Amino acid sequence: MNMATTTAAAALSRVELRHLRYFLALAEELHFGRAAQRLAMSQPPLSVALQQLESAVGARLLDRDSKGVRLTPAGEAFRASAQALLGRFEEACAQAREVQAGEVGRLRLGFVGSTVFHGLPDWLAAFQASHPRVEVVVIELNSQDQIQALLQEELDLALLHTDRLPPALACEPLYDEPFLACLPASHTAAGKRRVALASLSDQPFILFSRRGSPDYHARIVEMCRQQGFYPRLQHEGRHWLSVVSLVARGLGVSIVPAAFRDAGIQGAVFKPLAETMERSRVFAAWRLDAAPALREAFLGARLGHRGA
Repeated sequence: MNMATTTAAAALSRVELRHLRYFLALAEELHFGRAAQRLAMSQPPLSVALQQLESAVGARLLDRDSKGVRLTPAGEAFRASAQALLGRFEEACAQAREVQAGEVGRLRLGFVGSTVFHGLPDWLAAFQASHPRVEVVVIELNSQDQIQALLQEELDLALLHTDRLPPALACEPLYDEPFLACLPASHTAAGKRRVALASLSDQPFILFSRRGSPDYHARIVEMCRQQGFYPRLQHEGRHWLSVVSLVARGLGVSIVPAAFRDAGIQGAVFKPLAETMERSRVFAAWRLDAAPALREAFLGARLGHRGA
């Protein structure tokens, strides 16, 4: 650090924003009495503050004599820089307030595939319309990968299928929907109004990966167990669309959230279950130590429409 830089740093440590505001008021009024009145203070403290500023700067900024008050050449130069410095400070304050209010920033959002067919695109559009200065990055991940991404601070908010979370995370329920039987179009039960889950006991099952969402995998297995059988697992998929696609190819049957009947995958049909079953649930999850503004703004945007 050279001497000039050292001198400037020492001066800055002794200058407060009030010194700059006082000086700029004097530079505009060119009258101590009027400047003091404008600043709602008495004249002696104003004079002391100017002396402190000139001492810190190391230059005389104002001349005062019988003819009045006028800026010195050094004062003229300092005035422009002081105005710019105060302007940048005010911009920084405004930006900080906007970030705290969730009006600007970056939101990294994880989601499971079912939310796409349950209003997530409309939800995103509503949020972007009300928060155009927020950058939203969306990443499709299964529930387990989203939990890990939250823990590693790679996501700010996750939309997932489980509320069984590590202590560092919190969540709130978003919505629930029924599970449906997903069958190949050629299946003998494809024409039925409802399908008894027990009637599929001898069928090869295609399930969501145990590794991708252990909670979800266990819940579907438990649904089958309650009907007297364990599913004969033939294939696993890391995304629900993969599961539905495999069913459409005739490789097995599955139990999937109702949202996927709107996925438009040819060859797969969806039928309500004859039994009363627990419902598929979606939660919003986040880190407990994360700043709340953007998260609350995004979750609040959901209230404006009937989607996810």
